[in-house]
Amino acid sequence: MKRFIEGQARDQATLFPECLEDWIDGDNPVRVVEAYVESLDLGGLGFSGVDPKATGRPSYHPAVLLKLYIYGYLDAVQSSRRLEREAARNVELMWLLGRPVPDHKTIAEFRRNNGPCIRKVCAQFVELCRRIGLLNEASVAIDGSKFKAVNNRDRNFTANKMKRRMAQIDESIARYLHQLESADRQERSKARAMRINRLNDKIDKLHEELERLHALDKQRQALPDQQISLTDPDARSMATSGRGSGVVGYNVQAAVDTRHHLIVTHEVTQSGSDRSPLAPMSKKTKQVLDVDKLDVVADRGYFTSEQILECAEAGISVTLPKPQTSNNRARGQFGKPDFRYVASEDMYICPAGEVLLFVSHKRNAEGLNRRRYSTTAC
Repeated sequence: MKRFIEGQARDQATLFPECLEDWIDGDNPVRVVEAYVESLDLGGLGFSGVDPKATGRPSYHPAVLLKLYIYGYLDAVQSSRRLEREAARNVELMWLLGRPVPDHKTIAEFRRNNGPCIRKVCAQFVELCRRIGLLNEASVAIDGSKFKAVNNRDRNFTANKMKRRMAQIDESIARYLHQLESADRQERSKARAMRINRLNDKIDKLHEELERLHALDKQRQALPDQQISLTDPDARSMATSGRGSGVVGYNVQAAVDTRHHLIVTHEVTQSGSDRSPLAPMSKKTKQVLDVDKLDVVADRGYFTSEQILECAEAGISVTLPKPQTSNNRARGQFGKPDFRYVASEDMYICPAGEVLLFVSHKRNAEGLNRRRYSTTAC
């Protein structure tokens, strides 16, 4: 084809093949991963297999698997099977690992058996960032992300889901019993006998499933959060932003540096709500950064007066919007944020710039006096 850039033939042999070093630029992130992992004392961090055994099949050095794990984190490759495929075809991983291809089971076992050691590696990286001045500004943003677990939604049971599942089984049993009564009123035949046997088998299986659910329900009621997961026992059902959607997984809270967007610290929680982690995450971040004062930014989902007060007492300044709980705007009325309070004169200014007229005092349900204002001046 003329006037086009053409590639080389696939069966063309080369006398001097290109080396991997030529494919990796000097500012490629894998060079940072290489330098950082090689500087770690993996034995001191608790990694097993640093010293090879004298007999048996040779194993992969923990540094090789740790580099692969960090690369997968940076490129959002979480699956051990995908990491195995990337190690066989990705030029960056070929350079980083030295061209070995660990199988997915080896990768998964390394991740499962060295969880605490990997956390120590993350902590040392944060300490390194703090020493070289990347975390000098004591300002972080806190947010949570829902991570899906291996547990399927059908193998997670809450009180409402258990109630619905039992009701569905009861309806199915009633429907099959009605079909049995209809079959009994028909003339006897071989086809009718086979149908009756099938219906009885289905009813027996539903009764067995109902007994299993009753046993699971007893286990569920004994748990603090009244929820049980069969595959991942720690996973919990959580609502997401989509209407009617949800996920069975974990709520990972992360504190991110506002300047360089580095994760300072993180915590995996089982609560789907962001109401309670604000103070614990802020205190943990302050401890990691080793500062006297800390500025924290969060969204309105973290707004809780008790959590904000706890942060203030710990020397942490929190900036977050207050959620709008009033329905006045939907009814075409003004809300409390529309009125400006003048503390020096103890009065409110309405959106029109007029002073609200004080009418009377009214005793509320707690027995306290509550002021009532008239909007006639507006």
